[in-house]
Amino acid sequence: MIPLKIVRAEAIAAGIQLFELRDPSGGALPEFSAGAHLTLRTPGGLLRKYSLCNDPADKDNYVIAVKRDPAGRGGSVDLVDHVKAGDALEVSPPENAFPLSPGVKNFIFIAGGIGITPIMAMIRHLASSGLAGFKLYYLTRDAASTAFLDELAAPEWRSKVTIHHDGGDPARILDLWPVLEKPGPAHVYCCGPRPLMDAVRDMTGHWPRSQIHFESFADAEQTRLADNKPFRLRLARSNAVLEVDSHHSIVQAMRALGYETPTSCESGTCGTCRTVLLQGEAEHRDLVLTPEEQAGQIMICVSRSRSPELVIDR
Repeated sequence: MIPLKIVRAEAIAAGIQLFELRDPSGGALPEFSAGAHLTLRTPGGLLRKYSLCNDPADKDNYVIAVKRDPAGRGGSVDLVDHVKAGDALEVSPPENAFPLSPGVKNFIFIAGGIGITPIMAMIRHLASSGLAGFKLYYLTRDAASTAFLDELAAPEWRSKVTIHHDGGDPARILDLWPVLEKPGPAHVYCCGPRPLMDAVRDMTGHWPRSQIHFESFADAEQTRLADNKPFRLRLARSNAVLEVDSHHSIVQAMRALGYETPTSCESGTCGTCRTVLLQGEAEHRDLVLTPEEQAGQIMICVSRSRSPELVIDR
């Protein structure tokens, strides 16, 4: 990890803090692509991932926006409450589990709440490069809680951006079916709360899978912690048996005993940890597998077991 200096820390919406990070010596930073995220260490020592929201053409700064979540795992509260301009944070080089598909000429972006952050980097990149066209549908509760509202409501974005406030009323949620009813050449990128992503997945079930992309801004395993039940995990290749408790994912349980497995998003949206399921009934919590694939595969970063034991091909 590399130490970076916070040069700007300011509220950009109710409960949302923007942080700009730079190299203390003023040098260039490792390059990133639209959709990338940083892993940073909070003042309390927690490691958390945050999407970069500035234009990848920026070579000397990283910008993230953090929503303070008192009901979360403490990382956002630690950052918003304790980090100010002039402080230093340790940061990993950028990684990207939510990249723009190359060669695509049109994009549909759907963002809910703080899920706008990776999409801000995408639309800034596309607008500055002129590589492709796009439409953004940005769903929030109200204007006060809408990050980047002034920028996105500017006249130059009017033909490309639709901002919808529902006031927290399910009856006023934006109807996305007219946008997604007819498949076309565009690729759809969605980031936001789980209900929004589930709705978009349902409405795009008739689209080619390669054109639909999701990223969760929340750790799906943690947000459903109250629903978790412990279970046994058997690794077929070694016949090793692991106990997966209610507070840890399959990946975490495996790593604790020295079994490494590749992951990226750890939110059930990228597909990196796709694993063959040999026995048992999985509780699927990902946004990748089709109903047909769920019978024989599992995303071990977020999904769990409905049966006392799962057997996977590891």
